[in-house]
Amino acid sequence: MSLMRRITNLWRQERVDAEIAAELASHFEMAVEDGVHAGMTPDEARRAARLKFGNPVVMRERAVKADAALGLSSVWADMRFGFRQLGRAPGFALTSIAVLALGIGACTAIFSAVNPILFEPLPYPHANRILTIWNTYDGARSRLAFGNWRELTERNHSFEALAAYEAWQPVMVGGAQPERLNGQSVSASYLRVLDVAPWLGRDFLSAEDRYRGPKVAIVSYRLWQRRFGGDRSLVGRAVTLNDDRYTVIGVMPENFENVLSPQADIWTPLDYNTQGLATDFDSAEWGNHLYLVGRVRPGVSREAALRDLDAIAADPVSQYKRPQWAAMQRGLIVDALQADITREVRPALLAVMGAVILVLLMAGVNVTNLQLARGAQRQGEFAMRVTLGAGRMRVARQLITESLLLAGLGSAVGMGIAVAGLRALVAMSPPGLPRIDAIHFSGAAFFFALAVSTLVGVVSGLVPALHASREELSANAQRNTARTTRSDSWTRRTLVVTEVALALVLLGGAGLLLRSMQRLLAVDPGFDPSHLLTIQINTSGHKFEDTAAAPGAGSRALKHFFEQALNAVRRVPGVRAAGLTTNLPLTDDAVIYGNYGAHFENDPPQGGTDVFRYVVSPGYCEAMDISLRSGRLLSEEDRADAPPAVLISESLAKSQFPGQSAIGKRVHVGPMNRPWFTVVGVVGDVKQNSLAVDEPNAVYLTEAQSWFADDTMSMVVRTRSDAAALTPEVENAIWSVDKDQALVRVATMDDLLKTGEATRRFVLILFEAFALVALALAATGIYGVLSGSVAERTREIGVRAALGASRGNILGLVLRQGMKMAAVGAALGLCAAVASSQALASLLFGVSRLDPLTYLTVTALLLAVAGGACVVPAARAVAVDPVEALRGE
Repeated sequence: MSLMRRITNLWRQERVDAEIAAELASHFEMAVEDGVHAGMTPDEARRAARLKFGNPVVMRERAVKADAALGLSSVWADMRFGFRQLGRAPGFALTSIAVLALGIGACTAIFSAVNPILFEPLPYPHANRILTIWNTYDGARSRLAFGNWRELTERNHSFEALAAYEAWQPVMVGGAQPERLNGQSVSASYLRVLDVAPWLGRDFLSAEDRYRGPKVAIVSYRLWQRRFGGDRSLVGRAVTLNDDRYTVIGVMPENFENVLSPQADIWTPLDYNTQGLATDFDSAEWGNHLYLVGRVRPGVSREAALRDLDAIAADPVSQYKRPQWAAMQRGLIVDALQADITREVRPALLAVMGAVILVLLMAGVNVTNLQLARGAQRQGEFAMRVTLGAGRMRVARQLITESLLLAGLGSAVGMGIAVAGLRALVAMSPPGLPRIDAIHFSGAAFFFALAVSTLVGVVSGLVPALHASREELSANAQRNTARTTRSDSWTRRTLVVTEVALALVLLGGAGLLLRSMQRLLAVDPGFDPSHLLTIQINTSGHKFEDTAAAPGAGSRALKHFFEQALNAVRRVPGVRAAGLTTNLPLTDDAVIYGNYGAHFENDPPQGGTDVFRYVVSPGYCEAMDISLRSGRLLSEEDRADAPPAVLISESLAKSQFPGQSAIGKRVHVGPMNRPWFTVVGVVGDVKQNSLAVDEPNAVYLTEAQSWFADDTMSMVVRTRSDAAALTPEVENAIWSVDKDQALVRVATMDDLLKTGEATRRFVLILFEAFALVALALAATGIYGVLSGSVAERTREIGVRAALGASRGNILGLVLRQGMKMAAVGAALGLCAAVASSQALASLLFGVSRLDPLTYLTVTALLLAVAGGACVVPAARAVAVDPVEALRGE
C-alpha cells in the first residue's frame, strides 16, 4: 500500500472504520448462513459465529495489524486519544511539560555552548592537522624565541608550514580619537597554516617577512566595515599606525574565525633581524615571546611531529646557536590546536555539562513518577480495556505515545528556554572563552533537543507502560482501582530516592564551589584594591624615538611623557596617589611583559631565579598600598644617574637570604651585561596572575633606571571616593599632555579582581542554579509520592484513627515515610557526590573535594527541604475523618 494512501487514511478515519465494520459484519453474516445450511437454528448459528470470531474489538486490532495503513491510523488514534487524556488532566500535563521543558531547555542551551568549543571541528580545512608548539620550562608551557622558530622551521620534516606570531597593538590615528587595535605580528606562513586566504587582496609574501621590510597589513572584515565603511578601494591604500604608513594588502573574509586571537583586527609581518642570531643573545630575537603553530603534512600524527621536534631540540648544531634560556633542552610540548585553546576552560565546561545532565535525569525521573501516579488513577481504565480485548502491548503503546507527546511539547517549550538561556550564557561567560562568536542555537542543537526529548519520552513512559501491562490488570477490574499495587508504590519510592540522590550530587558540587569562591575572595592580593582606578596607556609615534640616547638607555621622550602624564593625574581633585607600572597585578601583563631571570651574587654561575619584573614610578607602592617590610621604597632620588636600586618581594628575600637581611645585596635583572642593582627595600608579596596561584618572586625598579623604555604602562590611581566616577577627569588629564595616545583597559581594581576569577564564578552560578532546580524537583517528588500515599491509604488512616491512633501517631507515620526516602537518597547521593567531586578538583581553591563541612551542610539543607515537603501531606493525613473514610469504602 502506498505511503500516500496511509497518510490520506489519517484524515478519513470514520470512513475506514465503517469499511472495517462492514467487512467484519459481512464475514459474520456469512458464518451465520453457513451454520444455518449445516442444520443449526439461527440462534445457534449466531452463537457459533460469535465464538468463532470473538470480540469485535480484538478482530479490529487484528485487522489493523494486518494492514500497515490501518497501523498508521492506529498510531494517529493513539495520539488523538493521548491529547484528550492530557486535556482531562491539565494539572498533570502542565506540570510534566514544565519540568521537561526546564530539563531539555537547560541541557540544550549548555550543549549549544559546549558543542562548538569542545566537539565541533575548528573552522579550518583539515583542522585536525593544526598543532601548537610550546617550550617546556620548570614543567610549565613557555613561549619560544624567534631564533628557535627559525631553526625548527628549517630543520623539521613533519610540517608543511610552521608559523610564529605575537600580540601587536598598534594605534590607528585619523579619527576623532586615536584607537588602539588588537592585532598580531605574524610570519608570512600564518594564514597558510590555517589554510585561509584574504577575501579581498592577497596574503603576505615571503619577501615581506624580513627585518625592516615593507610595512603592509591585512585587516579584518569587521574593522573594514566599522572603520572604513566597507570601501573596497581600501586595498592598496595606506593607513597610519604608530605614526607609520602601512599599505593595506588584504581584507579577511567575514566568516574568518581567528581562534588564536579572537579579538585581532589587523595583521602585519614579524620584524625580526636574522643577522647576528649566533652572536647577539641580548637582542629581541632571543626573547621567549613567540607563539608557534604549524600544519603537519598529511599522514603525520601529533606523536610523530613531537618526536621530530624533540629530536631537533636534543641535537643542537653549530649552524643554529642557542642561548641557555632558549636551548629547548627540556623538550617541547605539541598539542592539537583545539585541545590547546580549550585547555583551561575544558574542566569547567565538562563540569557544567555533567551538572545539566543530572538536571535532565531528575526531570525525567520526576515525570516518570508523575506518570506512575497518573497511571494508578487509570488502573480501572486499563483493566477495562484489557477485559474488552485490548492487548497489553496495545495499552503499553498508548502510554508511551502519551509520554512522547509530553516530551514533544516539553521540547518545544524547552527550545524557547534554550534560546533565552543561551543568550544569558553568552552574556555571563568568562572573558577569554574560546569560540564565543560560534555559540548559537544551531541545527545540531535542534536535533540534539529532538533526540533528548525522544529518549526522555520513551524512557519516562516505559516504566508506567510496563506496570500497565502486567497480568493483574484484569483483576483490577474486580477491585477498588483507586489503590496502587505494592509494586507501583515501591517503584515510585525508588524514583524519589533517585531524585534525592541526584539532587545531593548537585548540591555538593555547588557547595564546594561556593566555599572555594569564598576562600578565594578572602585571599589577600598584597595590596588594597578599593578606590583604585587602573588605566593602561599604549603610546605610539616617532616622537618617542630617541636616536641620541645611549644604547639601552631607552627613549627620554617616552619617559618624559609618562612623567608628565603622572603629574597631571596627581593634580586632579579627588586623587590621593598615583603611580605607573609595566605590569598590573591580576592581569595578563605579567604573562606578556614581565617574566625575567634574576641572578643574585650568591647564585652559582648557571643559577638564577625567574621573577616578575616591575618597572614602576616612584610612588607606585604607595598608590597600591603595598606594604614595606624592611628598608625603603623607591623615590625620586633613584634617578638615571643614581646608583641602581631595586625592591624585592618578601618571599624572594627569604628564599635567597634565609635568616639574614636582603638589604644591600646585589642582583642582575635581565641581561647580565647591565650594572648590578642594589636591594634597597623588601615589600610584601603580591598576587601576580591570579588569586589562586602563588608566584611571589618579584623585583621593582624605577623607569628612570630601566635599561629600556616601555611603551605601554598602566597607571594606578587611588581616589578619595568612587574610583569609577573619576575616570573622565583622569583620562582628560592624560590627554592634556598628549591627545594622540590611546587609553585602554580602563577599569577599577575591584572589577579586575572579579574578572580574574570569572571562570570559577561562571561555573558557580550555573551550579547554584541547577542545584536549586534539583532541590525543587526532589521536594516535588517527595510531596507527590506522599500525597498519593495519603490518598491511597485514606481507609487505613481512618481505621487507625478509629482504633485510637493519636494525631501525633498519624503525623509520625507520614513523616517517617517521607524522611526515610530522603535519608536513603541522601546516603546514596553523598557517596555519588564524593565520587563525582573529582571532576571539580581543578576549580577548587582552599577547599578539599572531600570537605566534610560542605557535605554536612548540603545534606542538612536537603533533609530540611524534604521535611518541608512532607508537612502538607502529613497535615492532610491528620485531618482525615475516620467516619467519612470508612463510609467512602
